[in-house]
Amino acid sequence: MARKQTKQDAEIDVVEWLRRLPKVELHLHLEGTIQLDTLLELSQRHDAEPLTAEAAKKLYVYENFLGFMDSFKAVSARLKGPDDYELITYNMIRDLAAQGVVHAEVYISFGIIFYWKNAEVEPYVEAIERGRVRGEKDFGTTVYWLIDAVRHFGAEEAVKVFRKAAELRRIYPSIIGIGIGGDEARGGADLFRDSYAEAKAAGLRLTAHAGETIGPESIWAAINIGAERVGHALSAQHDAELLEILAERQIPLELNVTSNIRTGCCKSFDEHPVKLYFESGLMVTINSDDPPMFGSNLLEEYVLVQSRFEFSLEQMRELAANAVEASFLPPERKLDLLRRVEQYGF
Repeated sequence: MARKQTKQDAEIDVVEWLRRLPKVELHLHLEGTIQLDTLLELSQRHDAEPLTAEAAKKLYVYENFLGFMDSFKAVSARLKGPDDYELITYNMIRDLAAQGVVHAEVYISFGIIFYWKNAEVEPYVEAIERGRVRGEKDFGTTVYWLIDAVRHFGAEEAVKVFRKAAELRRIYPSIIGIGIGGDEARGGADLFRDSYAEAKAAGLRLTAHAGETIGPESIWAAINIGAERVGHALSAQHDAELLEILAERQIPLELNVTSNIRTGCCKSFDEHPVKLYFESGLMVTINSDDPPMFGSNLLEEYVLVQSRFEFSLEQMRELAANAVEASFLPPERKLDLLRRVEQYGF
């Protein structure tokens, strides 16, 4: 049963309360976690003429979704070899732990490695695993990997990505699932129906970005190919029947509020459906997407949602519990984390 917010609640340091609340991040791109100082280090490693701090800052500036995609590409282009991936993995876990994140399920784009780098992924996976093991040991935050195919690279590229994910999962159990990101308008989810079925049969969990840049038909398509979680789902607000289905089936939604504003996919905070979805009984989770690209990490997203959308602290606790439930963690770990969230703050 939900507690009423007390006078004591109103007097606490909300930011610190939210920092210490055990949190799970479900929608985070490894290549999108490169902070400015790490980008400068990568540039020193690889650029004939290393970036100045001012030039590096400009790479994080864009005006719309396509501009964001270009910025993302420019920053991630400094990831040349496996050691770079180990570096950003370790730094990501360090940063997550500082925010009170206890577990994260992180997208890594095999599509970028295969398609842009024209390289085999095994050395890169070995590298992120080295970073993960070191990071978990040093900071305590655990990580699962979601292998992302870039949808506008085409269905054949996705098959290659997902089959490699299934193969490597036998070696690295931290590879837990797959997803499709990229430009929805150039890669409808229906194209990936067969490859999703094959991935599911191989024991991989299924996610999909949908309804970020185009209408609710994208979310319907993601559900219809078996997606267990939907990233963004911004346009679901325009389809009453879809909202009913999402509520009835309790399909977790990986919402990314600041991301949606910064990319221009949502015009203003007042128009963002996070509170509507929550009050409509949907399984809402709060996530950060690409923190340095949007200027907001998971803790800052929790602070934003709590203050701007007037969520009570008890409702913030519910959002944190939703993320635990929606994770792909084993039941015993979920129960332990749910207990920690439920008992937190008393």
